[in-house]
Amino acid sequence: MLIIFFIFGLIFGSFLNVLVYRLHTAEELFLSRSKCPHCQKPIRWYDNIPVISFVILKFRCRDCQKKISWQYPIVEIFTGLVFVLIGWKFFVLTDTASWASTAYYLFVASALVTILVYDFLYLEIPMIVLWTGIFASIAFGLYTDWMIISQGLTFGISKVEPLSMHIYSSVLAGFLAFVFFFALSAGSREKWMGMGDAYLVIFLGLILGWPEIFLALFLAFAIGALYGIIMLALKKKKMKSQVPFAPFLVLGTFSAIFFYEPIVSWYLGLFY
Repeated sequence: MLIIFFIFGLIFGSFLNVLVYRLHTAEELFLSRSKCPHCQKPIRWYDNIPVISFVILKFRCRDCQKKISWQYPIVEIFTGLVFVLIGWKFFVLTDTASWASTAYYLFVASALVTILVYDFLYLEIPMIVLWTGIFASIAFGLYTDWMIISQGLTFGISKVEPLSMHIYSSVLAGFLAFVFFFALSAGSREKWMGMGDAYLVIFLGLILGWPEIFLALFLAFAIGALYGIIMLALKKKKMKSQVPFAPFLVLGTFSAIFFYEPIVSWYLGLFY
């Protein structure tokens, strides 16, 4: 079953690559065919198979022979792996109630991967994707809260305590994270943190709740610091260079979604 999640992840990853490009260029999202970014010739369907076509074409466009960016297979494989983790964490074939939470987290993952790639490439967050994710998270929380009360369904969500408490926790986590990032952004005139990141953590808080959001933010700062040190050591960045922070927030969020318990257990085991 997980191989199916991986295949769908590859397909969605391919679509997310297109989505990132077309959001940036303001092109029609669905009605036009994919084109080579260099020669602008339409890509044939058999040259658009995730990962496989990239290898068969030897990393080059069939028409102009210019190199295809490694972004495409990396995003496809990364999305595939995230989809596998979602299937492993939330999906139970015999429990139809788990299908809703699986669908929600697949949507959330797609939005987060889009934000990660877009911010990494263009140093800004696609707000239409972000606000869509925020409203979807609110709607899913309200819907599942109503269903747990009326029919006793849990949708595969383990922390139903009751579920309405999880909603309050999520809203509180998003609000507190927003206040912290807003203060960093406003206080530094967006030199330390962009305002888009402040809105992004609202989304992350709604997804994670408390205390998972704390772990996600901690890991984001840790990963970001490590990345900065490596880039400085390799002389790829300077002290005043802009570094996108959304990718680290997304990586921290995925870590908290899938591995919160083992990470916390490992950390506490260092002291007890």
